[in-house]
Order: sequence, then C-alpha cells, then structure tokens
Amino acid sequence: MYRNLFLIGVIIVAAAVLIGVSGPSAWGESPALEEVIRGLQTAYEKTTDLKASFVQEVALASVNRKEREEGTVYYKPPRRMLWDYTKPAVKKLIINPDKAYLYVPKDRAVYVQETARIFKSQLIVRLLDGLGKVTEDFQLAFADPGAPTDKNGNYLLVMTPKKADLGVDKIFVTLSHEDFTIIQCRFADTFGNRTTVLFRNIQRNIKLPDKLFQFKTPPKVEVYPLS
Repeated sequence: MYRNLFLIGVIIVAAAVLIGVSGPSAWGESPALEEVIRGLQTAYEKTTDLKASFVQEVALASVNRKEREEGTVYYKPPRRMLWDYTKPAVKKLIINPDKAYLYVPKDRAVYVQETARIFKSQLIVRLLDGLGKVTEDFQLAFADPGAPTDKNGNYLLVMTPKKADLGVDKIFVTLSHEDFTIIQCRFADTFGNRTTVLFRNIQRNIKLPDKLFQFKTPPKVEVYPLS
C-alpha cells in the first residue's frame, strides 16, 4: 500500500544531509560541533544533485517483523527525488515540484499526491526545497558529548526537530570522519517502528536531467489519487 507521505518526508531528510563536504580535521581529531554543522550546511548549498545506493531496514513494532529494501536514490533540488527500489520487490517513488507518485508494478497501481501538500505540512522536507537552514529546523548535538565518534572515528550526531508535529522526536546520523558524508540515518516514529537507512557509492553534481523525476502512467495501471 501507499505509505503515508510523512515517512517519505523523514526519509528525505537523509538525502538532504547526505551531501557531506571535506573538512580540515584529520581522523583522530574531533572537530567542534559547529564545524560539523557548518560542513553539512555548506555541502547542502553546493550540491546541485546526487545519486547513491541505499539499504533501508524497518522494524515494525506492531507485527514484530523486520523489512529490508535496497535500491538507488536520486536527488535534485528543488523538490525532485526518485527512490528506485530493486530488492526484494521493484517499485518507484518519484517526487517532482508538482506531484508525488508511488508506482508498484506488481499491483499495477500508482498512488498520487500533490507535492505541495507534503511541503506545506512537513517541516522536515523544507530541507529539499532550499528554504530552511539545518539549524533553523533542528537542534543538533553530538549523540554522546563524551564520545562524539564511533570506533572507526565517524561522527555521531542527533537532530531534534524544533517543531513537535513531525512524528519523530530525534534523528540519529553517522557522518564519515573523512568528509562529513552521512553513511547512516536512523529514527523511530510515534508507532514504535524503527527505520535505518544506509548510504553507499555517493555521487554528486552529475547533472541529473529533470525528466528523471517525471512519471508517465504505463498502460493497464490503475491511478489512485490521495488527498
């Protein structure tokens, strides 16, 4: 079924901060929090598009089951994103400035919603629209001030939304010690479901075409508009 676009918004933030930037700190030298935040923001402003492989794992609290999906994500501001899922089932989530589509080939169905409704209702997706700064929408801190890095020297941050209507209290991110690139994002929603997204093979500023984020309904596919 078509997932609530709140979940889409939460996942989008991972792509928004996925864009890391190289900094002066060498491994073994923990930078100040301000340096890490500045790196994230600078990278966000300088990235014109990106492509990355991802693994998304969701622990569903209500049925005590874990789901794992893999694929490739493409992102181009403003308001353009494609999540191309390849495992275990093929599906596509396409967002452009006008519409958001979830195409499920095995169901011969596509679910459609106005993009404006997502951006109007969810503060978290403002990161994609280029309207907000990271520090305007979130409080950022090291997840553990006494241990700001993991055993590999990667930085561990927690992002707390400044507004309480996003469905999550905190988002935990792991940043590469080499270039501040995000390599993991995890969070829990109000229903107790826990989501982890891992990113690999990141490419930036590769001139993705706008047509990549357009969708044409295939023959014999039912269209289900969502309010």
